[in-house]
Amino acid sequence: MKHMDSESFLFEKSGPVATLTLNRPAQRNAFTAQMVEVWVDALRECIDDDAVKAVVLTGSGGAFCAGGDIRDMETRINLTPLDHKDWLWRKVHAVARAVAELDKPLIAAVDGVAYGAGMDMALMCDIRFASTRARFCESYINLGLVPGDGGAYFLPRIVGVAKALELLWLGEPIDAAEAQRIGLVTRVVEPVALLPAAMDFAQKIAAQPAGALRMTKRAVYQGLTSTMLGALDTISSHMAVLRTSPGYAEAVKKFSKDRAAAAKNDGPAGPGKDD
Repeated sequence: MKHMDSESFLFEKSGPVATLTLNRPAQRNAFTAQMVEVWVDALRECIDDDAVKAVVLTGSGGAFCAGGDIRDMETRINLTPLDHKDWLWRKVHAVARAVAELDKPLIAAVDGVAYGAGMDMALMCDIRFASTRARFCESYINLGLVPGDGGAYFLPRIVGVAKALELLWLGEPIDAAEAQRIGLVTRVVEPVALLPAAMDFAQKIAAQPAGALRMTKRAVYQGLTSTMLGALDTISSHMAVLRTSPGYAEAVKKFSKDRAAAAKNDGPAGPGKDD
């Protein structure tokens, strides 16, 4: 069921999975300020809608995202440094802030180019699937710039500091095979199979207990900036809350019933049983 869309950004819900699609194929899905606003609205709806259990982010027309639209950037070429900083914070970085609030699985399905801010948008996701024709590039250095949409934050956490600096300093593209080798993507498939694979994965995740999904994601990301004792303290609270859920009680009863049935079927190992 299609829920909301604009010309350049599509938002669709199908059962427990929401799909966000960058939709400017002629521009390789380079994003504009208007796209970003719809993007943030879609993310916030995913945050607030309990029926949404997982989210897939992708691009149309054989590309993921070529970064920010150059013509859109040219309209801000004469901004003062402070005005430009404010524009990044209020507009582009609003996507990263919304993603940080999304405690549901977010999967990127990357086909074709993911360059500059487009690569950074993929890095914000929890898991990345790529097609065999995917290309990733932290291209900011080629314009004499720093990674402007979180690349310097996300990339070292995914591939390690040394490899991240190599990619950020060289500004050279890598293909899907190399991206998988360094842990940037978890799965590489043919282009025609990309979105089905990502959607199938999202559906499987969405079938898991919603509370456990969300608290597991929180625990993982909070653990990256926590001490071990702090992480254990947090997880004990999550565990205590989840043990009071009806789903947990039902799962324990089912597990006990299944184990008893299995033991009954196996029976005691009497004399001569294995002869």
